[in-house]
Amino acid sequence: MEKHLQFKGLWAVILGGSGGFGYAAVQKLTAHGMNVAVLYRENKAADKSLREKLAQIAEANSTTILPYNINALDEGAREAFVKEFTTIAPKNSVKLLLHSIARGNLKPLTIKDNPEDEGYNTLSIDDIQLTTYAMATSLLDWTKSLLKTDLFHADGRIIGLTSEGAHKYWDSYAAVSIAKSSLESLAKYMAVEFSAYGLKTNVIQAGVTETASLKMIPGSEKLLEMGIKRNPLGRMTKPEDVAGVIYLLCTDESFWINGSIIHVDGGEHCR
Repeated sequence: MEKHLQFKGLWAVILGGSGGFGYAAVQKLTAHGMNVAVLYRENKAADKSLREKLAQIAEANSTTILPYNINALDEGAREAFVKEFTTIAPKNSVKLLLHSIARGNLKPLTIKDNPEDEGYNTLSIDDIQLTTYAMATSLLDWTKSLLKTDLFHADGRIIGLTSEGAHKYWDSYAAVSIAKSSLESLAKYMAVEFSAYGLKTNVIQAGVTETASLKMIPGSEKLLEMGIKRNPLGRMTKPEDVAGVIYLLCTDESFWINGSIIHVDGGEHCR
């Protein structure tokens, strides 16, 4: 089958597609004929620029890209999107739901000997709950909404993104680490229970990648430096490396991969 016809007539819904892994996935999937609904949050200027880029990608690949600058974590916004999307995408046409939302609190648990900062600048339970919903459990709500409206393909894919920070200490990363750990656990249960609908749920653990989200982490320069040193292939992971595996997980040949955490890091996790 010709490359640009491989996913003809199928759709991806990408949560967090304005940059990083989500945007790279848009580029990769449309190159193989998949239509994409891209959800993101950007200011007016960034939104305009992104829409222009997405229109160019769609035209180059003869696909449809629908940009939605909405809050994917808001129930009303989610339901409004799904209602509109059902008038555009045929039933059983969503091959992929990709969760690439990067929104969370980056604070330490405590600041010793600095009581003035303790209340405001340290992590609260609310911070943890908000981060966990944004980066983990919102995936369940989105899955149920697409299922309820019969949008998922009979051999659909659900993919989340985790990081090494779920398993080891990074400065001020506690809330995100908790969220990523929750995502990994949730994906395991979704892999079992949503298999009844033909859905396969997997999580990708990318290597250290120079994205806007990573740069927000305190000490990210050190993470980048160590990422290069640790990587057997001598370079950092790129968004397009991850997008390539997202594409592979959408192919017919990947239908037996379910409930896995897949390292996409050139072997970085081995060191």
